[in-house]
Parts: sequence; structure tokens; C-alpha cells
Amino acid sequence: MRTIISLECSVCKMRNYGTTKNKRTMTDKLELSKYCRKCRKHTSHKEGK
Repeated sequence: MRTIISLECSVCKMRNYGTTKNKRTMTDKLELSKYCRKCRKHTSHKEGK
């Protein structure tokens, strides 16, 4: 039931990270604070398509 998703920076829209999530328990979009290499700072990363 786990699917692979990509996380994209909310500032520059670069897809930096990949992770998995359980669609049965987490129905909303995942949002984490991660380091963006392009922006060179910690930004909010949201689940992309």
C-alpha cells in the first residue's frame, strides 16, 4: 500500500527528495522542512505529482 512520492521545494520547484508514504493512513499531501541545494537553505518541501 506504500507508494513512492517525490518532494519538491515550494520556493524554486526543484524536486530534491524521494520518499514513500502510506496512502491508506495519510490521505493529505505530505509537507516537510528539508534542505534545498539550489536555494541553499531549509525550505518547505511538498509532495509533487
